[in-house]
Amino acid sequence: MVDETNKDETQNEAQAEVSDGSGAEQANTEKEPQSEELKADQSLTGPSEDSSRDPGDSMESVMDMYEESFKRFAEGEVVTGRIISIDKDHVLVDIGYKSEGQVRIQEFTDQSGNVRAKVGDVIEVMVEWWDDEDERVLLSKDKAANIKVWEAVKKSYDEEGTVKGTITNRVKGGFSVDIGVPGFLPGSQADLRPIRNLDDMVGKEFDFKILKYNRKRSNIVLSRRAILENELEEKRSATLATIHEGKVVEGIVKNITEYGVFVDLGGVDGLLHITDISWGRVKHPSELFSIGDPITVKILNLDLENERVSLGMKQLNEDPWTTASEKYALGSRVTGRVVSLTDYGAFIELEEGIEGLIHVSEMSWTRKVRHPSKVVSVGEEVDAVVLDIKPESRRISLGMKQVVPNPWDVISEKYPIGTTIEGKIKNITDFGLFIGIDEGIDGLVHISDISWTRRIKHPSELFKKGDVIQAIVLDIEKENERFSLGIKQLQDDPWASVAERYKVGKEITGTITNLTDFGIFVELEEGIEGLVHVSEISKEKIKTPTEKFKIGDVISARVMNINSDERRIGLSIKRLEIEDEQNLLSEYVNNMGQATSTFGEILRENLQEKLNED
Repeated sequence: MVDETNKDETQNEAQAEVSDGSGAEQANTEKEPQSEELKADQSLTGPSEDSSRDPGDSMESVMDMYEESFKRFAEGEVVTGRIISIDKDHVLVDIGYKSEGQVRIQEFTDQSGNVRAKVGDVIEVMVEWWDDEDERVLLSKDKAANIKVWEAVKKSYDEEGTVKGTITNRVKGGFSVDIGVPGFLPGSQADLRPIRNLDDMVGKEFDFKILKYNRKRSNIVLSRRAILENELEEKRSATLATIHEGKVVEGIVKNITEYGVFVDLGGVDGLLHITDISWGRVKHPSELFSIGDPITVKILNLDLENERVSLGMKQLNEDPWTTASEKYALGSRVTGRVVSLTDYGAFIELEEGIEGLIHVSEMSWTRKVRHPSKVVSVGEEVDAVVLDIKPESRRISLGMKQVVPNPWDVISEKYPIGTTIEGKIKNITDFGLFIGIDEGIDGLVHISDISWTRRIKHPSELFKKGDVIQAIVLDIEKENERFSLGIKQLQDDPWASVAERYKVGKEITGTITNLTDFGIFVELEEGIEGLVHVSEISKEKIKTPTEKFKIGDVISARVMNINSDERRIGLSIKRLEIEDEQNLLSEYVNNMGQATSTFGEILRENLQEKLNED
């Protein structure tokens, strides 16, 4: 480029001389006036440097200039000229030839139709062709500029320099770039990494390196990536020379993954692992960072051989667990935010980096919590009490239920044994009824404590969910959190006086309620049943009671025995039959008169003996 500039300056001087030479040619046609003018000029300006020269030398110089005016530039040669006039079709340029050169006006016209030229401008043009007949020279400014660009392209390629250019549009496989002439930028050479939005590159100016060119085919392949790689390598070398473990550095977030953040430290990428971002919980790095964010980190590990850098952000602050024992003493009350739920409990963030666990068993004094979501939700603030702390294991055990008094501590005082309570049936099971007493405390009426006398297969035979009933407090087990109730205890036990009502030997009448192989169950009154054993049914031998009786039959029997503790009454039909026969026989004997014969006397004695035996 320097040589070309020097050449242009030489050409400008030559043009000036050629211009003077053509003036000298005209002066030869008018010798006398010209000589007089020269003399006049000399008289006004005084002796000049040329006046001291030899007249022969002056004439020789004029002749050289004259000959120069007839010199023809080669077609395709780039020369420098000055615009001397502008018309609607051409721009006339003085290139130091005997006649001016012409440049088409279109080469000076912009897209809006404005002519970007004025008289006196010095421009570079290329000689296209000579018209000897009309002595015209056709010039081109655009072709001269094109030649100069290709010369710059060659020089940049040879010297491994760079050129400036503007990306004009996208083409197949890359971009078209204007560097004075069209060039091609492959997509792979546009940046260090793949570009997501290629349209963002259009219209921007960058520096490029020329990978290869072919002037004949007007083909130029450019690279921006090569320049960026060189810059990156320079930065990398400078960064690696200054960083060391423990140093705090500034960087830019380059990429974000689920396991961490890649940070550009200046030509060197470091990894900030997700576990080193915060002392607290981080679900995903994208919650805290975006690509392009400035970031301050600490170098934790440096592997110069493999150029691997491990970074930390939480290490910029003190580990909160070092003072956790002082801040969260046993029994102290704390407030935190629910950050996670599991099947076995809820994790509570007390501060950044410190989380405690509320086990599902520590959430309520009275409720059986199957899952923490039934009590708390993520993001909710809760109060808790510190139950245990182990800083070395980074664990804190918390309890929610300890925030309020344990209702089982006062329940026995509020409801002493024997107290009659009233409550709503909350649940019915095979084994009993659950009755709501206080908030979170239910009492159980076992199926055996529903009735003194009635045989109940399922509590739903008598009650339904939501019924309001009364019951008596039977027992309270604070340790096992059990509250026992009874319904039948509201009334006296009918078996306590059954021995008075049904004395042994008394004849009773009842209804058969059940027939079994071993006997007959007879209802004496509501809830009181007696059993007639199969051996007490009849004097005759029977295989099964169903041979003589059926359910619903009303029968009479004799009370044989009573066991109030075991709630049993033994009855006998056979005994009643025997007594009836004895009564008949006794009546018959008593009604017999004086025997009239020996046979009659003997019969009477035998019957009397039998009565005595029975």
